[in-house]
Amino acid sequence: MKTIIEAENDPRRADLDTDYDALGARLARRGVDIEALVARAASFAVAVPSWGTGTGGTRFARFPGKGEPRGIMDKLDDCGVIHALTAATPRVSLHIPWDKTEPALLREKAEEVGLGFDAMNSNTFQDQPDQPLSYKFGSLSHTDAATRRQAVEHNLECIEIGQAIGSKALTVWIGDGSNFPGQTSLSRQFERYLDAMRHVYAGLPEDWRLFSEHKIYEPAFYSTVVQDWGTSLMIAQELGPHAQCLVDLGHHAPNVNIEMIVARLIRAGKLGGFHFNDSKYGDDDLDSGTIDPFRLFLVWNELVELEDTPGLNLAHMIDQSHNITDPIESLIISACEIQRAYVQASLVDRAALEGFRAENDALMAAATLRAAFRTDVEPILQMARLRAGAAIDPIAAYRASGWRARAAETRPAVAAGGGGII
Repeated sequence: MKTIIEAENDPRRADLDTDYDALGARLARRGVDIEALVARAASFAVAVPSWGTGTGGTRFARFPGKGEPRGIMDKLDDCGVIHALTAATPRVSLHIPWDKTEPALLREKAEEVGLGFDAMNSNTFQDQPDQPLSYKFGSLSHTDAATRRQAVEHNLECIEIGQAIGSKALTVWIGDGSNFPGQTSLSRQFERYLDAMRHVYAGLPEDWRLFSEHKIYEPAFYSTVVQDWGTSLMIAQELGPHAQCLVDLGHHAPNVNIEMIVARLIRAGKLGGFHFNDSKYGDDDLDSGTIDPFRLFLVWNELVELEDTPGLNLAHMIDQSHNITDPIESLIISACEIQRAYVQASLVDRAALEGFRAENDALMAAATLRAAFRTDVEPILQMARLRAGAAIDPIAAYRASGWRARAAETRPAVAAGGGGII
C-alpha cells in the first residue's frame, strides 16, 4: 500500500502546495496559523468499528459485496488499509462475540497492520448458537434472573478479552424494551437493568471506563430501557465515577439539539465519547457528514470550546452500517469528514464569538460560526495526511490499489441474505 500511496501522491503534490499556500495566506489575514491547524489535524484520531468493514443491511435484506471479511483477521486487514490511507484511524473497536478470537492472535495481527484497540462492545441484542437462554424478551433487564446473569457474564467476558488486548473501555448497548403497552413494568424493568449493570461495573478494572449508550427505538418499538441521554446520565451517575455516557449521533429523535446534549454531559462530567455517523430518518446507517455536516460541525464546536475542561477524555468512534457502498470507502470518507469538522471548529474566532455573545449580537455570533464552517480546510487535511505518509486523496489511492479485487480472490463470496443488520 505504501508504494501505491506514494505513486498516487506524486502527481498531486504540486497542486496541494499551491492550494496550501493560498489557504495559508487567507488564514494569515485572519490571524490564523495554518501550521497550527495542520498539527491539530495530525493529532486527530477516530476508532474504526470492526463490524463496519462488512456490508450491513436492513430488516428486509442484505446485499454483501465482493471480498467481504470472513472474520476478525480480515476485518483488521481492512482497518489497517483505512489507517494507512488516512492516518486518522489508529484503533479498532471490537464486537464480542462476533470478533471473539484468542487475544494473543488479535494482538499479533493488530501489530502487523499497525493498529491498537479501542472500546470493547458487548452483544446481548441477539442470540448466539451456543447460548442457553434467549434475549428475545430482554437481556440485562429480563424478568428471569438467570438470563440477566448470563448477560452480565457476557459483559464481564468482554472486559476480560479487552484487558488481554489493551482496551480500556466497555460500551454497553442493549435492545431491551417492549413492543406493546403493558408488556412490562417500565419502572421495574429499569431497576432490573440497573442492578445487572452494577454487577458489570463491579468487574471493571481500575483504569477502565464503562460507556452507557442510548437509542431512542429499535428493536423495541414501544419503549426502550435506555432511550435517551437523560436515562444514560442517570445510569452513569448511579453506577459511579468510571461510568460515562456515549452519544451516538444517529440515536436521537429528529430535530433534537445534540450539541446541547454534549454541553450538558460535559458539565456533568459524564460525556465519555461518541459513535459518529449520520442519519435521515432513523438510526445510524449513513456516512458521517452525508446529511447534516453543519450539525457535525456544531457538535465539534462545543467540543473545541470545552476541550480544556478538567478530566475531559473522549473516545471517538465511528459506528455505521454500509448497505450499498464499499465499507472501506465509506469508513475512509467518514474519518475524513469527522476530522474536517474538528479542524473547522478549531477555526472559530473564539474571542470574536465571546464578544458578540456579550453584546447579544445573535446575527454576528452565528456568522462567526458560519465563517469557520464555510472555510475549505481540505488542503490542511491533505497536508496532514501527506506528512504522515498517508494519501492526499485516500479514495483515489484505495481504488488504484485494487485492494477489493484482491480480497475477492481470496475471500469466498458471501450469499445474499434476508433481514438483519449483520
